[in-house]
Amino acid sequence: MQPSPKFPTTRWTLVVSAGREPDSRCTDALASLCERYWYPIYAFTRRRGYSRDEAQDLTQEFFAQVLEKRYLERADREKGRFRTFLLSSLQYFLCDQADRRLALKRGGGRPHLPFLMESGESVYQHEPSHEETPERVFERRWALALLDRVLARLRDDFVREGRGKHFDRLKLFLLEAGEVPYATVALELGTSEGAIKVAVHRLRKRYREVFRAEIADTVASPSDVEGEIRYLLAALSP
Repeated sequence: MQPSPKFPTTRWTLVVSAGREPDSRCTDALASLCERYWYPIYAFTRRRGYSRDEAQDLTQEFFAQVLEKRYLERADREKGRFRTFLLSSLQYFLCDQADRRLALKRGGGRPHLPFLMESGESVYQHEPSHEETPERVFERRWALALLDRVLARLRDDFVREGRGKHFDRLKLFLLEAGEVPYATVALELGTSEGAIKVAVHRLRKRYREVFRAEIADTVASPSDVEGEIRYLLAALSP
């Protein structure tokens, strides 16, 4: 029997293995993960009842502490998934903040993290108005952030090949399968219907590969990947 391939070192496994030891790779990996998934944290905080300014302050402060490895001792205990670590650390952080005001004025003393932008509030204003729990908002937005990342990676591949327009049309078959005639897209792109079918098949295959790779980057074991896929699908269901 052939041995199973070694699970690749991912950003999250790198963070967990580094623990509290100084390691620039760990810091870079953690910063990259935070940059990808900051909005679910902001949305969770807003849904907990904090104002826009309070949520921005708290999100900035929380990630500053995460990047200073304040909570990495929790990573070893909950090392299966970055998502779980981040949410439990946030809940702990917010409880710690509940009985006292932020020690610093808005933004004072902390460098603004580049991925926390005013756009967060404009996105939040489009969240469903019904009574979703903060946890439910976090779950749904985590799943959407991951899917956005997958689409961005796919589009980058097409752009590097000088085919950005092709991706903008072909991605419809990922999002609206069966609703767009192949012939229509073939006419728009100046190719044959058969060529479009082949391109869509390849795109869907690559989509599945990138989707699994993005999930693998946030878990510590190959045994966690399938469970995380099921979680994401459940989070996106009505």
